[in-house]
Amino acid sequence: MVFIHVILTLIQTLGVQSSVIILPSIGEALDIPASRQQWIVSSYALTFGCFLLLWGRLADVYGKRLVFILGCAWFALMSLITPFVPNEIGFDVIRALQGLGAAANVPTALGILGQTIPPSKAKNMAFACYGAGAPLGSIFGNIIGGVIAQYLSWKWVFWVISIMAALVTVASFIVIPPPPPHIVEMQRQTSAKASVDWIGGTLVTVGLLALMFALTEGNVVGWSTPWIPALIVVSIILIVLFAVWQWYLETKTTRPPLMKISIWKNSRFAAAQIIMAFFFASFNNYLIFVTYYYQDYQGLSPIQTTLRFIPTGVVGCVTALTTGLLMSKIRGNHIVLFGTFCVSLSVLLFAVPIPTSTSYFAYGLPAMVLAVFGADTVYPCLTLFTAQSLPSTDQALGGALINAVGQIGRAIGLAIATAVQTSVIAADKHQSVDAVGKLVFEHHDPSFLKGLRAGNWLSFAFGMVACVVVAVAFRGTGKLGKK
Repeated sequence: MVFIHVILTLIQTLGVQSSVIILPSIGEALDIPASRQQWIVSSYALTFGCFLLLWGRLADVYGKRLVFILGCAWFALMSLITPFVPNEIGFDVIRALQGLGAAANVPTALGILGQTIPPSKAKNMAFACYGAGAPLGSIFGNIIGGVIAQYLSWKWVFWVISIMAALVTVASFIVIPPPPPHIVEMQRQTSAKASVDWIGGTLVTVGLLALMFALTEGNVVGWSTPWIPALIVVSIILIVLFAVWQWYLETKTTRPPLMKISIWKNSRFAAAQIIMAFFFASFNNYLIFVTYYYQDYQGLSPIQTTLRFIPTGVVGCVTALTTGLLMSKIRGNHIVLFGTFCVSLSVLLFAVPIPTSTSYFAYGLPAMVLAVFGADTVYPCLTLFTAQSLPSTDQALGGALINAVGQIGRAIGLAIATAVQTSVIAADKHQSVDAVGKLVFEHHDPSFLKGLRAGNWLSFAFGMVACVVVAVAFRGTGKLGKK
């Protein structure tokens, strides 16, 4: 059962990262200009992050196993359809629907693991392996995307993911046991007494979609475009209204809220969400900017870039297994502090002005190893901490929240770092931001390199913020793997 969850988490993340390497091929096939190719990635990530909370509550009400299997099947279907769409808008819409299926699986997977496995070394290992799925998916996404783009059509990236998701759907139906009778009765009573908070779901989903759309499009149309700041203000208002509405439901009515505001009173739980957001912003930016550095700046092919990512896969598997063993032996704050610091160092190596002629083995390889050290220690620790901090009935919601924060951190962090990168390039070339978004850069363009390094400096700052929060808020945290 754990293996199924790991594979599904890996292929969901493949849906994000594998498309990064094949962006030029998709853009050429569908005639999408470079300034809008980011939506091939962003449309998936947006629905993935924005619908996690709603799916988490639906899973708690109607059953985690049912939602998990339906999510798998939907993800497989959308992955199959995606390459057949012949135009830009339709392609982005189907990518968004693909992310909707992925969002259904993350909270349910964590809820199933939290309910079925009691506190033990086996649970530590289960969460460590599950936690390794997302970062390894990012890493192997580059590898799989690069190999397929080099030797087959880019369409096979999506078809391979579809085949894997279909197999997981069938295996899930067979392997995942139905919930015990008392859980079924609890779900029946819950669904009979209370409806899902559709108002809250709409407010937070529309608010987050509007925010991430504005942050993403600001790099394309220019930040001085009037509707960009207006949309950001509207999105913030919607998110505030969501928080007020959740407080009202929890304190003034008997209806269950989509997210209990009271859980944020736990300072370490709140700190874990902050760490997750800044960590994912740093780690995700590292993967993307490194890919840009090797392909767009150095002019390497997808397969040559892929070879430089291979060490991360090997080290990642070893680190994931080691983390599962260490969570019951080493304090959680020490593990998470180590992980956030490693990711910060990996980004720093690409931010400092190391000569571009320097060998990959001198700084590229150490950076890859440090990045995966961080990813495969921080993610499983924080997901296990979240699962242990909430009661059984809210564990799917907790899994949704920690992953939603990670996805939102990923999207917002990339948007801000891209804005910094574009601004630095524009200043260096003495052009406007929207004009830079339409440029086609030559290999070894010094302005492009300055922009990349500026984005990496910001990503380093994201990682260091996570380090500081761990050092302050997680001080004295016990061993996460113990009962």
